[in-house]
Amino acid sequence: MILPIYIYGSSVLKQKALEITPDYPNLDQLIKDMWETMYYADGVGLAAPQIGLSIRMFVVDGKDLSEDRPELKDFKRLVINPRLLEESQETVVYQEGCLSVPKLYADVERPISVKLAYLNEKFEPVEEWFHGMAARMVQHEFSHLEGELFVDRLPPIRKKMIQGKLHAMARGEVKTFYKTKIVQ
Repeated sequence: MILPIYIYGSSVLKQKALEITPDYPNLDQLIKDMWETMYYADGVGLAAPQIGLSIRMFVVDGKDLSEDRPELKDFKRLVINPRLLEESQETVVYQEGCLSVPKLYADVERPISVKLAYLNEKFEPVEEWFHGMAARMVQHEFSHLEGELFVDRLPPIRKKMIQGKLHAMARGEVKTFYKTKIVQ
């Protein structure tokens, strides 16, 4: 089922998400719904807070970016209860967007590599290094679980420049082809 995506101004996007256990209600269906919602909205990642659930889970799939970045061809992950273990000192700036901040893009600096510990769909522990665009994708979604949006990482002057657009978005003054929701 395609779920509405909570957009900027929704309080769930500012909360630190909680860990889940294998007995989380309707988990298999929730995972299917997250994939379906992400694909419908033409996203490459979706975190549970973006669909109104303050739990530590996200999905990412890089195949739509693989024409320009062949290393993402088979990059598809379901990540549950992630923890950031390490990050590179080297950073890179790259333009980001977000389904929860529609039609707004900005350059964001992030580490070029990160190591996460997480649980897979079978609740088996995984430790994995991510590099390049895969690292950016998981960091972006991980930030959602920490209650942070990419616009929170912008320099003050850049935030000031987009403040009007963000306020309009928080009032629901944004149009998307996918279902959205704002809950204060």
